[in-house]
Amino acid sequence: MPNAEVHSLGHVPIADHSFSADRSQVALARDISVEIYDTGANYNLKTTLSGHDKTVTSVDVAPQSGRIVTCSQDRNALVWEPSANGTYKPTLVLLRINRAATYARWSPDEKKVAVGSGARAIAVCYFEEENDWWVSKHIKKPLRSTVLSVSWHPNSVLIAAGSTDSHARVFSTFIKGVDARPEPTIWGDRVPFQTLCGEFVSPAGGWVHDAAFSPSGDALAFVTHDSSVSIVYPSGPEQPPAAIVTVNTTLLPFKSLLWLSENEIIAAGHDCHPVIFAGSAQSGWTLDHSVDDPLEAKKNATSQESTALNMFRQMDLKGTPQASVDDASLPTIHQNTITKLRAYSTSGGRINRVSSTGVDGRVVIFDV
Repeated sequence: MPNAEVHSLGHVPIADHSFSADRSQVALARDISVEIYDTGANYNLKTTLSGHDKTVTSVDVAPQSGRIVTCSQDRNALVWEPSANGTYKPTLVLLRINRAATYARWSPDEKKVAVGSGARAIAVCYFEEENDWWVSKHIKKPLRSTVLSVSWHPNSVLIAAGSTDSHARVFSTFIKGVDARPEPTIWGDRVPFQTLCGEFVSPAGGWVHDAAFSPSGDALAFVTHDSSVSIVYPSGPEQPPAAIVTVNTTLLPFKSLLWLSENEIIAAGHDCHPVIFAGSAQSGWTLDHSVDDPLEAKKNATSQESTALNMFRQMDLKGTPQASVDDASLPTIHQNTITKLRAYSTSGGRINRVSSTGVDGRVVIFDV
C-alpha cells in the first residue's frame, strides 16, 4: 500500500478539483455545484458555490489571487472573487458558445482563462477593465470536435489542447494589450492569436483526454483513449518534431497526466491507480512503476486465504461469519475512475506529492 492521505467525501463523483496556494482549502466540482472544503486531518465543508444549473465540468483556483473559475455543461463560465468574510462573488464570462464548456484553466500569470468546449472552439477569456466584464476570443480552426483539455505553457501565451478529433495541438493565445510580447520558444517566434504551432495525431486515432507541457515548456505529452502516452520534442518553428515517443500499455485508458519533472510523467484514469513513466528523448520512455499497484495488493490478499477459510468454518459451526469480506471492492485506494491529477507539493524542483479525485468521491494525496 502506498503512502497516501485518503479522504472519502461521499459517493457523488468529483469531476475536477483544485487546491488553494497554501493547501488550506480545496474546491471540488460535483454535480451542479462547487464545494469548498477546509483541509486538515478531516475535510470540513465550508461553502458551496451554486451558480450553474447543469453539471460543473471543471474548476481551477488561481494561486496568487485566490479567484476561482468554473465552467459547466450549461455553456457558461464564472469567475468567483473571494471577499474578506469568506464569501465569493460570481462574475459571468462571455463565452459565446452553443455547446457545453468542458475544461477551464487560469494562465500562469492569471490574466487569462482558457475554456474548452463542445462547440469545436477554445474560448480565451480576459478581463476588460473599461466595461468591467470578462470577454473572450475564439480559437476555432483547425479544431473539428470537442476539446477535452487545455494546458498552459509557462509563458502564458502558448496553450496545448486535446480533443476528440484525435489530435493534440499547440496554439498561440497572444492578445495585444493583455500580453507582453513573449520571448521566442522552440515552438515558434510568431505569436499572432490562433497561430497553430504544432499538431500531433493520436497513434491509434483515439480521443486525446489530456495534454500538458513539460516544466520547461520544451516538450509536450498527451494521453489518448488507446491507453498510450505520447511525448513530443519539437525541433523548431515550422519544422517536424525532433522526436515523438509513444508508450503503449495494456492498462485501461488514462484520463489525466502530470509532469513530475522533465524526465517523469504520472498518469491515471480508468484503471483506478496512477502509474509513472520515465525517460528522455535520447533514451526513450518506459512505464516505470505503479504508485498504487493492484498486483501487490492481490498478493497480500492471497496470504489471507486461510482467514477466508476460517470464516466459512465459523459459518458452518455457528451460523455467523467470523469476518466480513467485501468482494465488490477493488485492491486499489480509488474504487472507480480517477478523473484528475494535480500537483500538491514539490521538493528539489520535482513534484513529490500528487492529489487525485475520482468517480468514487474520494480525494487522495499520493507520495510519489
